[in-house]
Amino acid sequence: MNNKVALNRTLSLPMMVLYGLGTTIGAGIYALVGEVANLAGYFSPLSFLIASLTAGFTAISFAELCGRFPRAAGAALYVKQGFGSERLSTLIGLLVILAGLVSAAALVNGFVGYLHQFVIIDRVIAIAAITLLLGGIAIWGIAESVIIASLITLLEIGGILLVIAVSGEELSSLSTRWPEFVPSADITSWSGIYFGAVLAFYAFIGFEDMVDVAEEVKDVKRTLPLAIFFTLGITTFIYILLMVTAVLSLTPTELANSQAPLALLYEHHTGEKAIAVGIIGMFAIINGALIQIIMASRVLYGLSSRGQLPELLSNVYQRTRTPLIATVLATFIALALALIGRLGSLAQMTSLIMLTIFSLVNLALWRVKHKDPNPIGVKVFPRWIPITGFFVSLAFVLIETTNVLTQAFS
Repeated sequence: MNNKVALNRTLSLPMMVLYGLGTTIGAGIYALVGEVANLAGYFSPLSFLIASLTAGFTAISFAELCGRFPRAAGAALYVKQGFGSERLSTLIGLLVILAGLVSAAALVNGFVGYLHQFVIIDRVIAIAAITLLLGGIAIWGIAESVIIASLITLLEIGGILLVIAVSGEELSSLSTRWPEFVPSADITSWSGIYFGAVLAFYAFIGFEDMVDVAEEVKDVKRTLPLAIFFTLGITTFIYILLMVTAVLSLTPTELANSQAPLALLYEHHTGEKAIAVGIIGMFAIINGALIQIIMASRVLYGLSSRGQLPELLSNVYQRTRTPLIATVLATFIALALALIGRLGSLAQMTSLIMLTIFSLVNLALWRVKHKDPNPIGVKVFPRWIPITGFFVSLAFVLIETTNVLTQAFS
């Protein structure tokens, strides 16, 4: 190992878009369809559109910040630049790592649960084998890791497009059924749309992980912001198309009562068991875990390279050009969390942590723009965007905090 070895800039725009799609179009959407339909009914596509627009404010902030500061450990670096506090920056970095590894641990547990439907294997052995395999892939090399993640992402998108394709005949009825998708002015309709949008918002979280591999991206100031926008645009199109075909095919109640709504859609239209959809869902779960381990290792590396964590964590393995010790540490923390198994409350806190980080990152950009409004060679967006993103994220924080407290004391 040599701590003077740099990370390898091998990630192109297509690779980064697929990496971004792998963080957003994940296991969540395979279940979220029913959850949103339960709240918003036939207005679910509108809920997803509103969620995309609200997530877009923060996505734009990340796009500008990664152009201004193209370094690893994105959110922690942005907060440091905005508030001038190294302690707050380190805390944010550690929270990003915690959120990512708790998510990875929960996803590994979810994968093992699906695996038991096909083969019986000891839970501890399965968790250890899967987590160590993911860590090995992350150590292998960033290009190799992203290629594997990209292939799985294409499989995930293929699964969703397969469901849309078999449901496609329902789209022809949209010309006569479109009034069902237009809400009235009464408060009941918009209340359901609003709470559906709050839930759908989480389906768009993931773009923030893209900035953590900034030091491994080619032409980073151009490539990374474009990749964030392409990711959000493609995700929005797929989600809305899926929701339109879903509520045209089945009633919102039928979707809400299913634990696997995409599989239900496939079976409804084909009359066949949705084995392929289930297998693709398994790959979607494991892909999310791989990306979270990569992300956490890069945040550890980024904090270490700026002296905020022990220098050992910034060592880069010369053969693979990956942060070996940081990746090993991230892998074993994820493994320990996965083996604990009681991750329900921790996983719920992940969303609250990320929304708090979004609030601070938006506010940090607003402050940075005040100090340096027109940096050279960086695409700059209006100042009202980050402050709007701050208030939107803060509103979600308050809603999520209320939900957590309500559940805790109920």
